[in-house]
Amino acid sequence: MREVFQSELADVQSRLVEISRLVAISIDKATRAFNESDVSLAEEAITEDEKIDELTVELDELAITILARQQPVARDLRIVVSALRISASLERMGDLATHIAQLARYRFPDKVIPKGLRSTFAEMGALDVVIAKMLTELLTTEDMKLAETIRNEDDKVDALHLSVFEAVLSDSWKGLAADTVDATLASRYHERFADHAVSIAKKVQYLGTGAWHEDIHA
Repeated sequence: MREVFQSELADVQSRLVEISRLVAISIDKATRAFNESDVSLAEEAITEDEKIDELTVELDELAITILARQQPVARDLRIVVSALRISASLERMGDLATHIAQLARYRFPDKVIPKGLRSTFAEMGALDVVIAKMLTELLTTEDMKLAETIRNEDDKVDALHLSVFEAVLSDSWKGLAADTVDATLASRYHERFADHAVSIAKKVQYLGTGAWHEDIHA
């Protein structure tokens, strides 16, 4: 029974990695669509979210089945519960990527953001893509150095998010009301995307260095 349980935990981990990989693809497409006003990429990112949602439901059902059948305790229980929470954060990250893509689609053929803020959003989007890829690597390898790096990159996103608010509230801001709303929403989506990655990184750290990975493959 223990061998079956370990195999099931390994399956949970591999599914989390796959969902995270799709989230990274989705945010890459969404941010490029957003910055380049590419409606085709926007549609692809939106479609990716449907697959993310489907895989998340399947993973949650597997985790619930494990809880019911195996009735894990202590560290094993924390692993399964953490998997459920991580999948929820990944699903939300997919939603946020979709929101960014939807803004691009809605404003097409125009760009979403006025010229003065485009470099800021390009940098913010690039950071989100980097964070998403590092998160996938973290879930695969459980290299705790990646968790710290994700937090550091999130600090950069937070700073850019703050600069957007400062810009739209400044006396020099010449954007229309719609521009202000779009910039505020888009900045929030980027910022929340990175925040969810940090939340996942903290959960992996909580499980302890090597605990999740070594327990699964022991």
